[in-house]
Amino acid sequence: MAPNSGHAPVAFAGSPTGQGEYDGPRSVRPGRTLADRVYRGAATGGGVLTLVLLVLIGWFLFQQGRPALTKEGWHFVTGSQWTAVGPFGIWAIMYWTIVIALIGLALALPLSIAMALFINEYAPPSTRRLFTSLVDLLAAVPSLIYGLWGLLFLQPHLLGVAKWLTTHLAFIPIFQTSAPQFKASSFIAGVVVALMIVPIITSITREVFSQAPPGEKEAALAMGATRWGMIRTVVLPYGKGGVIGGAMLGLGRALGETIVVVLIISPSYEVSRHILQSGSNSVASLIALQINDAHGIAVNALMAAGLALFVTTLLVNMVAAVIVGRSRSGRGTEI
Repeated sequence: MAPNSGHAPVAFAGSPTGQGEYDGPRSVRPGRTLADRVYRGAATGGGVLTLVLLVLIGWFLFQQGRPALTKEGWHFVTGSQWTAVGPFGIWAIMYWTIVIALIGLALALPLSIAMALFINEYAPPSTRRLFTSLVDLLAAVPSLIYGLWGLLFLQPHLLGVAKWLTTHLAFIPIFQTSAPQFKASSFIAGVVVALMIVPIITSITREVFSQAPPGEKEAALAMGATRWGMIRTVVLPYGKGGVIGGAMLGLGRALGETIVVVLIISPSYEVSRHILQSGSNSVASLIALQINDAHGIAVNALMAAGLALFVTTLLVNMVAAVIVGRSRSGRGTEI
């Protein structure tokens, strides 16, 4: 309509006077119901409580471990000796803790992704619920059961694998050995830890993969892509953030695993690249083995070791949050 057509301006119902055009801002006041306010308060309270608990745990460990930290100084971080009365050094212990966790993650992550893709994309619809329930049940198995199974059943069968690796792949430094003793190694402990964290990573990854946009999946198939091509171009890019988050959650579980490492490893306080031969350690197993017999400054040293593990786990989670934030699920599929 031309501006000067002679027609009167249209009145809008939202106009304060009911006459003329109303182009002013209208305030919108969202009304929250009682259920909304209760949920908002519960969520906020839960988040604040979590942060408070983290601070209190960290402060408690710091206060309990401060005498040992004061006595040892930087030697507590850089030293590798650990005796009942001192000196106390966690360098080798933290090294083996990270090595066992990384072995477990390296073995568990590909298997978890494969299991999640099989359940979502390849398994018959009638059996997906069954496979999902089985994965969830694996996550509920106690750590003690995994440890006993790994010690009594899995370790004898892995000795041949360790011998084969050091015989045929010794050109890789980590598979070299200085002594043919393959029991109680970080490799065996890492395999058992991997089996423990597979259900956690699989559950998170499967849930993220199931949220991939069905329209984009169907479009890829309609354009002639194979099922694997659709997974590679749609499902995997969409679930990248979830895969990273699940992997970091599994890594955090592996870092703090106790009973499995206690049952399998032979405690060692030396840094070595030989993961196939006997001798390794972890912070959690150190605390579990020595806390009952420790006295005085030794208790403070164990608390300081727990603080080191606590800080390491927090750093891993913070790095994971940054990575997930930069690779949100679905970013790779945006057009």
